[in-house]
Amino acid sequence: MRAASGASAAGSSAKSGVEGSASDRRGIDPFHRPIMMPPMGQNLRIPGPTPIPMAVREAQSAPMIDHRGTEFAAMLREITTGIGSLIGTEQADVLLLTGSGSGAMEAAIVNTLSPGDRVLVVTIGAFGDRFAKIASAFGADVTRFEANWGAAADPAALAEHLASAKPYRAVLLTHNETSTGVANPLRELAAAVHAAPGDPLVVVDGISGLGAIEFEMDAWGIDLVVSASQKAWMGSPGIAIAVVGPRAWAAAEAARMPRAYWDFAEARRWAEKGQTPWTPAVSVLFGLQLGVRLLRDEGRERTWARHAAIAAGAQAGLEALGLTLVAAPQDRSHTVTAAWLPDGLEWGPFNAAMRGKGLIVAGGQAAWTGKIMRFGHMGDVGIGEMADAVRVMGETLAEFGHGADAAEADRATREAFEQAMAVAVP
Repeated sequence: MRAASGASAAGSSAKSGVEGSASDRRGIDPFHRPIMMPPMGQNLRIPGPTPIPMAVREAQSAPMIDHRGTEFAAMLREITTGIGSLIGTEQADVLLLTGSGSGAMEAAIVNTLSPGDRVLVVTIGAFGDRFAKIASAFGADVTRFEANWGAAADPAALAEHLASAKPYRAVLLTHNETSTGVANPLRELAAAVHAAPGDPLVVVDGISGLGAIEFEMDAWGIDLVVSASQKAWMGSPGIAIAVVGPRAWAAAEAARMPRAYWDFAEARRWAEKGQTPWTPAVSVLFGLQLGVRLLRDEGRERTWARHAAIAAGAQAGLEALGLTLVAAPQDRSHTVTAAWLPDGLEWGPFNAAMRGKGLIVAGGQAAWTGKIMRFGHMGDVGIGEMADAVRVMGETLAEFGHGADAAEADRATREAFEQAMAVAVP
């Protein structure tokens, strides 16, 4: 792999998963009321798997059905049609494959590229690095266009690199980087790619953004995007989602990387019959069907506004605890927030203490292990869970000698959320 020049630089209690009263929820979170979680024993605030609504949990326990029958075909059609409408495409095919999000990333690569193809990977963190690793493993000629961890990619710098380099067959982008809590300016990055010599394919890892953050596949010229059931879609892990546009299908006809299980053409042939080529994770699909239905009922603009407002609340609350957030305000994700650990605070004991109170957050990855913590807020989430999590975190920080006003942070979380919702929904 080569590194491209010109990349942008940066730089309480066991029931803490629930809000105190139903009336409080009704008063401050009108859009999320139909899909709010019931009381549970932990407040799961990792970037995924995410909490799932009780109705989804119940749906996943339904009796098994014939995956070659009409009932399954109807479910498959509802899920794929719903996902397509939520991400703004009328041109692409939505394929559902049993596997993880990383499997979907591999599928995107092997179905559109051949060994030796020049590929530019725009990486801003651990999952951009994973995209590059997969492409290299299958023989692509990979160049990495890197931003410092904690910063988004710069569209102008990307355009400059693309204009001066030999044409690439594809550019791989990360929509939302969960390892750093950064969202890329995807629309502008895609425009830079389309203006480049050779008009490379735009292939997007949308795993932790799709369904929660604004995304317009057709309008932005995204050729292929992948996601996974356990993120904003409010399902359990197990379903890889690939949305394949016309230019990606054309590329697939010429692609020569080896594939069998992940063959998009085979998946599309079976999808036309209302089936999948291999035995699917039927129970996960039961839940995903309901998750997609709930998001369609909420309305995608409302979902985007809810996630943006909850992110604003979480970020204000963490800052009120005296924590420094990793990303600059303009780069911050709406689905996961990363904060630096205070000097002298050891992650292991601190994490164990929070877990003992029912609060589950994620630590750092790769070079940032033991340096940051990551706070997930996507899918089935309301401000009550977030405010409670901030409060428990503040109480735990105080126990470890880091002065934090948990009550003030709780107030800041709710106030920032309410202000953001007031702007989004007059």
